[in-house]
Amino acid sequence: MELLFDEAGKQLTNFHLSQKVKPTRKLTTEDGRPIENKTALLTAGPRGPALLTDHVFIEENAHFNREMVPDRVVHAKGAGAFGHFKVTHDISRYTKANIFSKIGKVTPLAVRFSIVVTNSGTPDSTRDVRGFSIKFYSEEGNWDLVGNNFPVFWIRDPMQFPSLIHSLRANPVTGLRAPDAFWDFASLRPETMHQLLMVFSDRGIPQTYRHLNGFGVNTFVLVNKDDESFFCKFHYISNQGIKNIPVHKVPMYAAGDPDHARRDLYNSIAEGKYPSWTMYIQVMTQQQFIETKAFNPLDDTKVWPHKDFPLIEVGQIVLDKNPSSFHGEVEQIAFCVANLVPGIEPSMDKVLQGRAFSYADTQRYRIGPNFKELPVNSPLSCSSNNYLIMGPMNSKYMQKDGPAHFPNSYSGPQPDKEKKFFSQKLSTSGLVDRYDDVDDNNFGQPKIFYEKVLNPDESLRLAANIAENLQHASSTTQNLMLEHLNRVSEDLGQNVKDGLNTRQRLRQEGKSTTEE
Repeated sequence: MELLFDEAGKQLTNFHLSQKVKPTRKLTTEDGRPIENKTALLTAGPRGPALLTDHVFIEENAHFNREMVPDRVVHAKGAGAFGHFKVTHDISRYTKANIFSKIGKVTPLAVRFSIVVTNSGTPDSTRDVRGFSIKFYSEEGNWDLVGNNFPVFWIRDPMQFPSLIHSLRANPVTGLRAPDAFWDFASLRPETMHQLLMVFSDRGIPQTYRHLNGFGVNTFVLVNKDDESFFCKFHYISNQGIKNIPVHKVPMYAAGDPDHARRDLYNSIAEGKYPSWTMYIQVMTQQQFIETKAFNPLDDTKVWPHKDFPLIEVGQIVLDKNPSSFHGEVEQIAFCVANLVPGIEPSMDKVLQGRAFSYADTQRYRIGPNFKELPVNSPLSCSSNNYLIMGPMNSKYMQKDGPAHFPNSYSGPQPDKEKKFFSQKLSTSGLVDRYDDVDDNNFGQPKIFYEKVLNPDESLRLAANIAENLQHASSTTQNLMLEHLNRVSEDLGQNVKDGLNTRQRLRQEGKSTTEE
């Protein structure tokens, strides 16, 4: 691939050509001290020992040793961009959120796309869920819509999340990926079936970040100005359409340019071909919530049928600006599902409740307790006033000369009683226990996906993709997975079984088992 002649490859050349005169900036240390020599260590004589007084060398190397923040625990590799959201349809009957207050309203935003179970060197052509998270810089604070490219999730209870990720990662003994661990987990938690079929379908390997849809996944609550509340799902559908990489072309992408999706996003924006998505919501009234018996609306392994809960158009998401610092604006952008605004509130969705803690906590570990002071994480359209003080990398005392305690008699910031956040009318009661609904209708919606959403060719490729990966699991796990697949569709179960038998025969004959 000719990578030096696209917009990303020409970035430095374009910068150089944009400088109308020779650079006059002088090289300095971080403290502003001029540096007269940047190529040689300070030594006692040409062959003498290095001196501890070489501040330039020590500063640069000490910083170099610390210049990378730890990878995200999940979603380590990604790409990002900036843009705006514009309201095109009025949904004020459902929410009082200022971001949706009127048609034509524009709100700046940042987006980060990612691959979930990765390290920073993973090829963009990996089969996996893609993260699609949006930070809206609203006048009422930052709203983070932390989503994926599929409308469902692997599990319905956050207690299972660490085990899910451990099953997908390298074996801690060998350091190698172990498909048997994932299939063992999936076979013992059949709630994974819906997400599993989607990931092993064609959409499990998106061609670019521009050609995938986004979903908030969790169930949220919208509250209007009259304090009426509605359950809600968020969708953002690609205006570029859906494109995926055929399985037989994955090695070409991985070898030719493992960063092809990141490169494509940068180039499309640099060339003025701004990618966009149409945002929709699904709305469920309190009465519909009570009357819905076919599935639990708060179960993230389920979708809400569109015929019962149609998509309602809201507005347009457009990305039109590349980051000026990948590290500062993509690696250090921090999302949290608890970052909500008045009019958008959390539901009783268990996974949402679990994510509300873990997202901010992992950023405090990665970046530090004051990660929200970084420009990309700070509010753009409103001020931040609170009583949080000190800690590593703290750059300012929020109250200037004011008090650090609340309540106080010294003109410190006071609660905004006009901006009620928890407005939903919620009452609940029940026995405190651990409720593991492992058998809660795990196969009905996967059956619909297989039989109604996929066409015959896509169904065959899904079976082949599963068989190619499942062949590495133990025979016990294979048999249990085949039982689950048969409950989705006997046709799917048989096609996967045939694929496993073919691969076993090829292995015995010493031939490759890779499907073209």
